[in-house]
Amino acid sequence: MSQTKVIAGLDVGTKKICALIAEVNQDDKIEIVGLGIAPSDGLRKGIVVDIDKASNSISEAVKKAERMAGIEVGSVYVGIAGSHINSVNSHGVVAVTGSNKEVKESDIERVMEAARVIPLSQEEKIIHVIPREFIIDGTKGIKQPQGMSGVRLEVETHIVKGSTTSINNLVKSVEKAGLEVNELVLDQLASSYSVLSNDEKELGVALVDIGGGTTDFIVFHEGNIKYTSVLPVGGNHVSNDIAVGLRTPISEAEKIKILHGIASCDEIDEDQKIDVLKASGNEKQKISKNYLCQVIEPRMEEMFSMVEREIKKTGTKDMTPAGLVITGGASLLDGSCSLASQITGLPVRLGEPDYISGFSDVIDNPVYVKKDGRIPTPVFSTGVGLIIYAINNSKSVSTHTKKRNKRNNKEIVNSFFNKLKTFFDDFF
Repeated sequence: MSQTKVIAGLDVGTKKICALIAEVNQDDKIEIVGLGIAPSDGLRKGIVVDIDKASNSISEAVKKAERMAGIEVGSVYVGIAGSHINSVNSHGVVAVTGSNKEVKESDIERVMEAARVIPLSQEEKIIHVIPREFIIDGTKGIKQPQGMSGVRLEVETHIVKGSTTSINNLVKSVEKAGLEVNELVLDQLASSYSVLSNDEKELGVALVDIGGGTTDFIVFHEGNIKYTSVLPVGGNHVSNDIAVGLRTPISEAEKIKILHGIASCDEIDEDQKIDVLKASGNEKQKISKNYLCQVIEPRMEEMFSMVEREIKKTGTKDMTPAGLVITGGASLLDGSCSLASQITGLPVRLGEPDYISGFSDVIDNPVYVKKDGRIPTPVFSTGVGLIIYAINNSKSVSTHTKKRNKRNNKEIVNSFFNKLKTFFDDFF
């Protein structure tokens, strides 16, 4: 008899909190059964600045996902981002134990622990130690050394570390919402699981995940992580520029960005006019789309120029023949891919995760639906990636305490859709 596991992912962003609940069968087939979104409060640039407010936002998003799924979850995989995060490559080496000199799991654990020994300040904490390749007696490029023979085992790792205070405050916020943290997962690492193919990672690819407060960057080559970084610019900076340039409230600027925003003025066929609410909130004004683009384009150019500098600084341009993949909210702006390609000189595509096609009603709202009616799946890249990461990297999964009567689920879901639509209409 097939046994279903339950996994919950929590994307804690600067602009929104997104909770996803998935059921996974024995063949690792994923079905996302619950999705909850709440406005992010108590966070700035991905960092918790108010635990109470952040906890309330997390609780709201998770409860919405639980009501839709008819499942209560006790623990979650949590995405982590923020300017406090940085990374370093490290090397570890140990002698293979045992009389037959065959690499055992204990040897792998020892060499990984050896690689963890890096200089850390009192304010820093390790989030990930990711093996890039193992080396046995000088033979490089080994992915799985267990069972192989040798006397010397080495490992090349990519270590992600962050501020102890920021990490602890995020964990406290989740725990205050009544949840356990299964694991903290770097946002761009999670997103890579949902939008990059194994072929792209093997060939060489860079991923840019544009969040609200920051933009997350990661490079893969030969299937391994080569580099990660966090850039201090995100989609909120675009919205703020619109608010200032058009003299309109920030909530109105967010709507304008999603519905009418264009990243490159070269994409404008005709200079149409759009209605924009004045800062007073009482009157509307006519603004040309060309002028709107002139406000947006410099910020998007800055963002992709920072990406281009990161690629140059790390010397990874020749390592990314598969090009650049962009995802996250601001990636949905028309012309983003062409502008990114023009600035970086790389082929660029939009990264879109699977598994959430059945939730069109949840995001049937002007803020999240593009003018062509396409579901904006890139805003869920990290959430979906957390689910896939959990399947690939951990035996433990989120547990549920109660499963509601299935005959009431449709009624629960319909009620949830209506409340969510009303909420976003009021909020934005």
